[in-house]
Amino acid sequence: MSTETDETPQPGGAGRLYGILGLVMAVLLIGAGGVIWLSGGSPPGVTVGGPFALTNGDGKTVTDQDFRGKYMLIYFGYSFCPDVCPTTLSAVADAMDKLGAKADRLQPLFITVDPKRDSPAVVKQFAAAFGPRVQGLTGSAAQIATVAREYRVYYAEHRTGPGPDDYTMDHSSVLYLMGPNGRFIAPIRADMTADQMAAALAKLIS
Repeated sequence: MSTETDETPQPGGAGRLYGILGLVMAVLLIGAGGVIWLSGGSPPGVTVGGPFALTNGDGKTVTDQDFRGKYMLIYFGYSFCPDVCPTTLSAVADAMDKLGAKADRLQPLFITVDPKRDSPAVVKQFAAAFGPRVQGLTGSAAQIATVAREYRVYYAEHRTGPGPDDYTMDHSSVLYLMGPNGRFIAPIRADMTADQMAAALAKLIS
């Protein structure tokens, strides 16, 4: 698991605390080599994932229930990301091509952590750059904060200037493989090559 240092700010002390906890978890996992997660589960006492209601590129509400019966491969990032997000999603798209028939059981989802700029139209265009299989999702700041908290995602706005769009997003960078029942199966490292990612997914998708 890696952390990209590149907020839709989470308002209030609770949001800030979750952000700090997410960063601490990322650091701890990096220090441990991600061994606990990569063994196929979350650390004891920690749940990953949960229900969500977000908006797809066509402006329609999408929930986690819409994907029941399929595996979900979820990545949190943002469309203005200069390198890590597009590199990761390119690997996802290539891995899907290498999975063969198993790809039909898997739905890749890109969830933005920058809802101020990533409107439905923007996430649709961004996801489409990685092929027809990747679906982009956005929502209100509160909706994004909720789903990020459920998935233990760290994100924070990093100001680069005085203008309203003068910022980048710091965020943790990991792919979440969720089962057909919506439960967390395992993390997939975002720095994998397409071949490595396809091999890892093939072992986990029945």
